[in-house]
Amino acid sequence: MRLSTADIVVSLGAYQAFGSIPEALGILRKLINPGGCLLFGAEFWEQAPTTEQLANMWPGVSADDCTDLGALVDQAIAAGFRPLRIETATRGEWEEFESGSAADLEEWLLSHADHAAADAVRGKLDAQRDIWLRGHRDVMGFAYLTLGAGPATMLERPAEAPR
Repeated sequence: MRLSTADIVVSLGAYQAFGSIPEALGILRKLINPGGCLLFGAEFWEQAPTTEQLANMWPGVSADDCTDLGALVDQAIAAGFRPLRIETATRGEWEEFESGSAADLEEWLLSHADHAAADAVRGKLDAQRDIWLRGHRDVMGFAYLTLGAGPATMLERPAEAPR
């Protein structure tokens, strides 16, 4: 099967669909035309999480589930990309994401406190808020990498650097 290629590919917070970050980058690299770009977003550790912070995150998460920003960029380079831009979400952007994802359901709870699903919704919201505030807040970052794709031969051997 021949995959279609494109000049621009976007993958934000979706690498798990391909497996690991290196697996995702390898597959996505094959989808990008020479000279094209990948906008790749993935989480990374701003700092190594403590045992207590890990215990307050998602079930089964470990310190090995993320890497630091430098190693994330190294994985992109190993997959045949060049980092054109390396940017990270700000604390305010994280707060907007976490608060915004819960806001509609929190408002629903205010006017449907006696609804049959209210306890389940409340439990889900409270659990996610605890994960954020007691787990990954100020520990996990989110990177936006704009990655350039050179010719396919770039994957096979390094080119001589300009002098």
